[in-house]
Amino acid sequence: MKNNHVIELAVAVLFVAASMNAWPQSGQPASGPASVPGASSMTASGAAAPATGRKADRALRRKVYAAIGKLKEISAGNIGITAKDGAITLNGSVTDASQIDKVVEITKGVPGVTSVTNKLTVKKPFGGM
Repeated sequence: MKNNHVIELAVAVLFVAASMNAWPQSGQPASGPASVPGASSMTASGAAAPATGRKADRALRRKVYAAIGKLKEISAGNIGITAKDGAITLNGSVTDASQIDKVVEITKGVPGVTSVTNKLTVKKPFGGM
């Protein structure tokens, strides 16, 4: 009987300790003496900034793909593009070495591109000479 009472008391203490250390969810105001003024607004704006960044990165990636796709002699299907805050990384392969320079120049000309990292390689198409 005493063991049950001790276990119940220990669980209650753990529950109270855990609830005292709980953080408010973003978008809800922080309450209590441990709240920091402006902390909830920082959390909300911090959560919105990465989503906007990812949207901008995806939009820039689409612009680069569209610009490369305008050149019919370059197969953009074998080129992977990664965008991060205006920095573009080109991965994949092209069929001719001269196409690498063209792809890099086209990418540099897209508005919003701040830098280009070229990791393209030359790979002949299957059965090609």
